[in-house]
Amino acid sequence: MTLESILIACAIGIVAGWLASLVMKGAGSGLLRDMVIGVLGGFIGHWLIPKAGIALPGGPYVVAILTAFIGAVVLLLAIRMIAK
Repeated sequence: MTLESILIACAIGIVAGWLASLVMKGAGSGLLRDMVIGVLGGFIGHWLIPKAGIALPGGPYVVAILTAFIGAVVLLLAIRMIAK
């Protein structure tokens, strides 16, 4: 991976994690936590979206953000279920 691709993945992770935190809690969780949630959500979404047979519309960055967002929401739901 190049430095540029790592920075892009972090930026996508921050945006996706922040959006997922807003949807799930109503406020962001902090830059580092949002980034970790978004990056992990990207992996989860990248695995889950094709399994569900979903084709997301948009350009490559939009699809990457949507995929990471969906994965981050799934991750936050799982964390919330385990915590209860």
